Amino acid sequence: MHSSWNRRVGKWTDRGRPNGRARRNYWIFSEPGIKKKTPLSGKTVLVTAGPTFEAIDPVRFIGNHSSGKMGFAIADELARHGAEVILICGPTTLTPDEKPAHQLIRRIDVTTSEEMRAACIRYFDKSFITVMAAAVADYKPAQFSGQKIKKKNAGLLLELVPTADILAELGRKKRGKQLLVGFALETTDGLRYAKEKLKRKNLDLIVLNSLQDKGAGFKGDTNKVTFVDRNNKTAKFELKDKKDVAVDIVNKILELL
Repeated sequence: MHSSWNRRVGKWTDRGRPNGRARRNYWIFSEPGIKKKTPLSGKTVLVTAGPTFEAIDPVRFIGNHSSGKMGFAIADELARHGAEVILICGPTTLTPDEKPAHQLIRRIDVTTSEEMRAACIRYFDKSFITVMAAAVADYKPAQFSGQKIKKKNAGLLLELVPTADILAELGRKKRGKQLLVGFALETTDGLRYAKEKLKRKNLDLIVLNSLQDKGAGFKGDTNKVTFVDRNNKTAKFELKDKKDVAVDIVNKILELL
C-alpha cells in the first residue's frame, strides 16, 4: 500500500486508510523547527541508523555497540532542512528523549542485515539522498539453531558467512543526481581505507571515524570525523557533539548537490 506525506495535517497517510493512520511498524514524530525553504525542502531522503543483530539461536546473536545516535542526529538535521526522511533503524536501547523527534521523520524498525537491505532497496530509487550511517554486521551465522545451544565443556565452532553489502549494492543502483553517503569506522590506516571504499562503492561522500580517537565511535554523544568526497577533497574536524557533526554532514551534502 502506498504511503504519502500530508503537509496540511503533518501526518503520514496510506491510500485507502483513514487520514493519519500509520503502518504498524512506523512511528510518527512531531516537533517544530522546520526551516522555511532550503534545497532539501520536500525531498525524500533515506537514512539508516543503529546496529543489526544476526541470530545464532533464540537467545544469542552477533551484533555491535552502535547506539544509532549518529544516524538519528543526521535524520533530525535533514528534517530541519525540510527533507522528508525515511529512517531505517536497527535495534537500539535509546530512551524516547534520545530518539529522533521531528514530524518529517518516518521510522521503520528492522533487526537483521537482510531486513535492512530489503527496506533500503524498497525506498532507495525514490530517495534524492541516502545516508548509510547504520553499523550493519559484516557476518552472520551460516545456520540458525532453532533451539538454544547448550553449554558444554568442549569449545564451540561457529561458521560465519558474509552478509549482503548493502552500500555497494546501492552504489551500483545509483542513478542521475542521487547522492550516496557512507561511513567508515576504522582502527588503522583509516584514510586509506576510506578513500578505497569511496571509490569501490561509488559514493559521493564518506564519513570516517576511528576508534583510536578518544570520544569517537559507538555509544557516546560525541564523534570526531574526517570527510572525503567524490572529488577527493578531505576535511578533518575536531571532536564534537554528534548533533553538531550531523550539521557538518548536512552542510557538506548541500555543498555536493
